[in-house]
Amino acid sequence: MARQEPPRTPAQSADDAAGGTLARIRAALPSLAPSERRVADAVLADPGQASELSISALGERADTSVATVMRFCRAIGITNYPQLRLALAAAAAREHALGGERPAPGTDISATDTLDQIVSKIVYNEVRALEDSGAELDIEALGRAVDAVAGARRIDIFGIGASAFVGQDLHQKLHRIGHMAFIWTDRHSALTATALLGPGDVALAISHSGETEDTVEPLQAAAERGATTIALTNVARSTLAESADLVLTTCARETPFRSGATVSRIAQLALIDCLFVGVAQRSYDATTAALQKTYGAVQRRKRPQPPRRTPAAD
Repeated sequence: MARQEPPRTPAQSADDAAGGTLARIRAALPSLAPSERRVADAVLADPGQASELSISALGERADTSVATVMRFCRAIGITNYPQLRLALAAAAAREHALGGERPAPGTDISATDTLDQIVSKIVYNEVRALEDSGAELDIEALGRAVDAVAGARRIDIFGIGASAFVGQDLHQKLHRIGHMAFIWTDRHSALTATALLGPGDVALAISHSGETEDTVEPLQAAAERGATTIALTNVARSTLAESADLVLTTCARETPFRSGATVSRIAQLALIDCLFVGVAQRSYDATTAALQKTYGAVQRRKRPQPPRRTPAAD
């Protein structure tokens, strides 16, 4: 019998909602209209201050209209402006409680940044991407993806460029525990592979933007063959997401200086780990045995460690 999680307290639920509001705003950025994105940027720059503004004042700050602010609210799943103000106030309090002055999420590297500031921005944005992706992850979709992969006859993974590295990581993990998995990193090979797919198979495509044609087309072809399709993307309203049976979304914001940056791959890798561990847990003993065998297969290739020198006696 599955272990029952203890019920969330009102304080915990409110804290989750506070963190989730900013995560939803960041995740929605790529799909917002330019005027709505200005509202999002104004809110993310200082959630606490934005929570104190009237709707017209926020519109002026974002150089847009009250109607656009309302459209922005609906785009991130909030029904009215007072609800947005409450959510931003709670998020600001949560940010303060987490401690200290930190870079604004998504802040790009500037020409005048010191090395300390570069490290601070990179680490903060990568940690934030992990936190936001975990907060916004659709657990039901993840569970269905785990079911599909665990029971699949074969799993074909599609990824181009930086996303290919993430796909290779999943391929290696699944292969090590005995699943028939393949990774395809160019469109022709991917399309060729989809010709052999059918019901009972899984096709998983990875694309940060969700608009990479070399990834979208093979996933759509796999769907036409009857395979279960899974999209891993940062944009829930992307073409890739709309083409998939199941969607796993990250919440990582790339910036002009760091397009294709590690922050997006780290968020993708975290979700891949969640998927893999869920699959591995379904056959715990067999997985443990397989991992031990595959580890032992390469252990003899490691150089022996030299004996440690014993300090001379006084």
